[in-house]
Formats: sequence, structure tokens, C-alpha cells
Amino acid sequence: MDLEEETASTLKRKPTLQSLHDATSLAELGHVEALTRKFGLWSMLALAFCVLGTWSTFAQGLASGLQNGGPISILWGLCLVFACNICVALSLGELTSAMPTALGQAYWVHRLVDTPTGRFASYMCAWINTFGWWTLTASQIGFMTNFLLGMKRMFEPEWAGADEGWVQFLVYLGITMLFTVANLVACRRDKILPWFNGFVGVWFVGLFFVFILALVICVGTKRGLTYQPASFVFGEWIRGPDVSWPDGVVWFTGLVQAAYGLTAFDSVIHMIEEIPAPRRNGPRVIWLAVVCGAVTGFIFMVMCLFCIQDLEGLLNADLPFIELVQQTVGLEGGAALIALFEFNGLGQGVSIATTASRLTWGFARDGGLPWSRYFSHVDPTWKVPARALWLQGFLIALVGILYLFANTVLQAILSVSTIALTVSYGMPIVTLLIAGRDKLPRGGQFQLGRLGPVINWVSVVYCAVTTVFFFFPSGPNPSPADMNYAIAVFGVMLVIAVGFWFTNGRKTFLQTDDSAMRLELARRLELDTHEVLTK
Repeated sequence: MDLEEETASTLKRKPTLQSLHDATSLAELGHVEALTRKFGLWSMLALAFCVLGTWSTFAQGLASGLQNGGPISILWGLCLVFACNICVALSLGELTSAMPTALGQAYWVHRLVDTPTGRFASYMCAWINTFGWWTLTASQIGFMTNFLLGMKRMFEPEWAGADEGWVQFLVYLGITMLFTVANLVACRRDKILPWFNGFVGVWFVGLFFVFILALVICVGTKRGLTYQPASFVFGEWIRGPDVSWPDGVVWFTGLVQAAYGLTAFDSVIHMIEEIPAPRRNGPRVIWLAVVCGAVTGFIFMVMCLFCIQDLEGLLNADLPFIELVQQTVGLEGGAALIALFEFNGLGQGVSIATTASRLTWGFARDGGLPWSRYFSHVDPTWKVPARALWLQGFLIALVGILYLFANTVLQAILSVSTIALTVSYGMPIVTLLIAGRDKLPRGGQFQLGRLGPVINWVSVVYCAVTTVFFFFPSGPNPSPADMNYAIAVFGVMLVIAVGFWFTNGRKTFLQTDDSAMRLELARRLELDTHEVLTK
């Protein structure tokens, strides 16, 4: 859909005062409305809450927390991560309110520093952010692959198929196709995608209570099962057998579980063009999602830690959460709960893929991807950026091929999502501090006021410190098998991004449309607004 078609489509929609205000606001940022504002406040919060998926993400990554500090790292690390992440969320919320556009962080960097250097930094931020969302989607698919095969092993512990690369790849490929097709068909009618996210959100909250009640009741009623003492839950320090760093380093590396569970709240930012009154609703959803995620995650992990029976078995298990459920609930009941958990995880994955596709589309729309004009097309029948969806699905499927070859590299790619997203959060906040908070465009309905500089600096320090420690291996002088290859994967991504900049991006990124056409569009939207108000 080219600019003229998008403009015509925008002007033909039945206008309301709010919709015209939203369209004019977006036009001031250099874009027209190609997607419908189908989400409401609560359906968008459901999407953001499910994309965060804090308590289920903690369950998936239980091994990391137990081996890098144990309960102390899991619970009190979560408190620290929450305090810092709420600062990041508030900082990004302020920027969202001032500049509500799907490209998000990258657009803000360019807008705050409108120089050739700023445009290059914006381009790199866009690649880092997009890469983070692609790998986050891939990591959710990887987790669901492991849990689906792990459920089979609950009944056949000696089954070797779970370790076969071709089996893992086929399951991974099937889930990738499911996520892509679900997103393609869900936008055919405006009500479907919000309804779907609302359903997944209700299911997610309901399953939270089901798991807590099942674990607590089973441990309290079954013979031979006992609760762990409070001293263990709130004060036990655990180091895995392969962790050889000093305790201080282990503490910071152990934050990765909490950080992963509270990462991806920028989903709202990349869906911002599909919610009405984005300057008001966007920031509200961002910080509410972080608060809800942290509260449910803390409660869930407290219950899990109280219900641990065989700690050694959990530390040695491939999937500790499945082992925990089986220890407490039993085989049949545990299998039923894990099946519900997987069903919910697939629904969450669809929402993650939705957000990633909007960022991919936004990046293409602003000329950042090769063949941007092709991939920025919004299908008028399906009402979705179908080409961006298929591109994303293809690239994520390519990651799964590594199941056939190098599993270590695959895990590095999946783990780099937290790092990439954290860096993409820090870049616009640093840019704001360098450029000066007075450079923040006016018009935002959410402002931090005098607390802004303090909140921004806390955000920057947190992003910088955690990024460094998340690159650490499990111990000093690691063997090749124990290396953390995330830094290598991140470095390769940066090299690819720089290469695309010189071959394509420096000519097209944020320069794809003639400025006169954009100004003309803004005038037409303003004229339409005036006509409605005077009738």
C-alpha cells in the first residue's frame, strides 16, 4: 500500500474526534494510519501482560535462578530488577507519550538528535531492537518445543527423541508456522485479535491461581511431602556445580531470570498505532504491565520455593519446573497441568510474534530493511503487514536449523534477546540525557517532571550494568562448551547491521518519503479535523 493509498484509506474511515486527533498526531511524526486502532486499554494490557509472561517465564527459566544464587537471587533479585525496570518503564512511557510511533526507540533517538550521527545511532537501535524481538519470539518457540518434548519424557524418561535435533527442529518449525498463520488470520476482522489477547490474558491469570493452588494443596495433603522452611525460601544461597564466580558476580548473573521475566514491556510501544489515545493509554499500559508482572512473578516463585521437595533433582533436571510439578502433583495430574501451561505458552507466543511483526513492519516502513517498500506493505484484505510477518517467520525458522548442528550457538541466540532489548531501552534514554530533556517534543500527556533526570539515570545505570554481566560465562576461564556465546552472536548482529547501513540504510532509513508529501498529508488531516469540528 503506497502513500496515496494509505492517505485515501485514512480519510475514508468514519471519523471521530479522538480518531482524527490520533491520525493528526501520527501525521506529525511523518506517518499515516495503515493499521486500525482495534485495541482498547484492557485488551492492550492483556497483550502486554501475556508478552511479559513473568510468572510463566520464571517457571521456564527456573534452572537459571536456582543455579545462580537460588532463592536469594530469585526473590530479592526480582525486587531489585523491578525497582530498576519500573524506572525504565516510566522513562519509555514518557517518550512514548511524546512520540507514539511503532518504530519506538529508534525513532526517538533520531528525533532527539537529528544529525547524521543521530540517524546512524537510530538505525543501530532499530536493528538491535528488531533483533531482540526476533530472538525473543524464537526463544518462546524454543521453550515450547522443550516443554512439548519434555511432556513426552514425563511418561517415557528414557525416550531419546527429545535429544534428536531433527525432532526438535520439526516441532520448532511447526510452532513457528502456527504463530505466523495465527497472526495472519487474526486481523481479518478488528475484533478477533483483541478478543484473542483478552482470552489469553484471562487464561493466563486463571492458570496462575490453578498452579498455585495445585502445588500448595498437594504438598499440604499428600503423605511424605513437606513445605520448605521460610529460612530456605527467603534466605538460602545456592550455587550450581558449574558456577565458579565469586558470590558478587553470581548475584548479578543470577538477575538474568528476573530480567528476562520483566523484559519486553516495549510490546506496547510497537503496538501503539493500534490503540486509541496513545499518548495517554500507552504509558499507562507500560507501567501497569511491569507492576502486574512483578507482583504475580514474586508470589508464584514464593509458592514454588515453598513446595520444592528434592532440590538436588531439580538442579540436575533438564526442565526443573516439570520436575517440580511431577514431584508435588504426580505424573498424571502434573501432565495435565503442563499441558495447560503449554497451551497458554502458545497463546503468549502468538502475542509476542504480533509485537515483533509490528516492529519489523515499522522498521521497513521507515526504510531500514532491504526491500523496505515491499515489506512495508499492509494487505488491504487481511489488514495486516503480511509480508513482514512472513519475513519474520522465515528468519525465525532459520534459527531453528541450528537444532541440527550447534545447540550451543542456538542457546546463545535465544539468550541474547534480553540483552538486545535492554540495550534498545537504554539507547533512547541516554540520548535524551545527552540532548537534554528540554528537547523532548511537547504534546505528551505523561511527563516525569522534576523526577525525570533521576529516573532516567537509574534506568541507564541498570541497563549498562546488567548488559555487561549477562555476557558473563558460568565461570572464569571456561571451556569452549561452557562459553557464553551471546556476546559473539550480538557482535555478529552489529556487524550485519553496519553492513546493511553502508549498502542500503544510509540512503533509505527515515528518508523514504518526500517531506513535501508528508506535509501535504498533515494539512489534509488537519483540514478534515477542522471540517468535523465545525459541523
